[in-house]
Amino acid sequence: MSRISDKKQNKVFVGMSGGVDSSVAALLLKKEGYDVTGVFILGYNVDGCAVRDAEDARRVAEQIGIPFYVFDFEKEYKKKVVDYMIDGYRAGLTPNPDVMCNREIKFGLFLKRALSLGADYVATGHYVKLLAEPRTLAKNVSGATPKPHSSRGHETVLSLGVAKDTNKDQSYFLWTLTRKELEHCIFPLGNITKPEVRKIAARAGLVTAEKKDSQGICFLGMFDVKEFLKKHIKTKKGSVVDVRGNIIGEHDGAVLYTIGQRHGFQLRGGSGTETKPHYVVAKDAKKNLLVVAEGSESPALFRKEVNLTEVNLVLPIKNGMSVMARVRYRQPLSAAKLVVGGTKTKPKYKLVFAKPQKFVAEGQSAVFYKKGGPLAGGGIIV
Repeated sequence: MSRISDKKQNKVFVGMSGGVDSSVAALLLKKEGYDVTGVFILGYNVDGCAVRDAEDARRVAEQIGIPFYVFDFEKEYKKKVVDYMIDGYRAGLTPNPDVMCNREIKFGLFLKRALSLGADYVATGHYVKLLAEPRTLAKNVSGATPKPHSSRGHETVLSLGVAKDTNKDQSYFLWTLTRKELEHCIFPLGNITKPEVRKIAARAGLVTAEKKDSQGICFLGMFDVKEFLKKHIKTKKGSVVDVRGNIIGEHDGAVLYTIGQRHGFQLRGGSGTETKPHYVVAKDAKKNLLVVAEGSESPALFRKEVNLTEVNLVLPIKNGMSVMARVRYRQPLSAAKLVVGGTKTKPKYKLVFAKPQKFVAEGQSAVFYKKGGPLAGGGIIV
């Protein structure tokens, strides 16, 4: 089990989504002797899957033999996640609602409600490891000394590590978690692969054993993001320009597109011929312009460095520290240096990559890890 604790019979509230991962997380905790309660978190759902998922979660809880509740956070989810996503796109960014969902809902409202009801921990079906790093007495760049966590008589700092199943690792979405929250978290699937999870569920006869994984946005479900945004953001057609500023086509509204996108806009083909693939490299929401470059290896698609805001340091870091970082989910980790400027009270952070990175979108998350080790922190790309 991924929790660093010898305690048993502690009360754990498990966020059960109605999928196989959280079902197995609850099952494993129950087998380990924890006092488990299953909770379905009702968010803001678009495709109507919430009712079916809640019923699947309830049926699994009944199979396992644990209490089951529904926490209704629909209004809060709409305000903290959906509106955040819409406002981000309206401003010309590419926000990441899954990161915000984890910060505000699963490890925000859910954790707070669970603790108020007597829980010691919350658990989820995330593929990520909970780690304990030896305490470092040196202050970090912002001047703060990390608060230690006592574990088996030793002072440690909690952090997150890449899951055993690297194809399913979700540490990228959890960089906003602080040590205060990690002290109350359990991640039972950190050392288990997805195929193993399926086998465990099948052996236990869980109704979710063969259920397909959700491919949609956290709680919202499967839907067309572009059509969803059109309902909430007033858009109009605008010009598509190349990297030299020449008008070469038309789009449906610059805010509807993401960096690296190669479809959904119309280009003018000379003399009726088809144009080569073009990729979005920038968008200007105020001017309603979409900038594209020809070819997937155009220099305009790459960035050598990125500035970060809303940075959360899970572990203490030093200016110029070598890290491994990624700017997109599932992107291979790349060598970089974390550069810190500004002042102690208002530090400024920048990642400088050894090799330029492709498809970097403002509003997305950049996450950095100690070399060969745990997640050290992350921030929003600006």
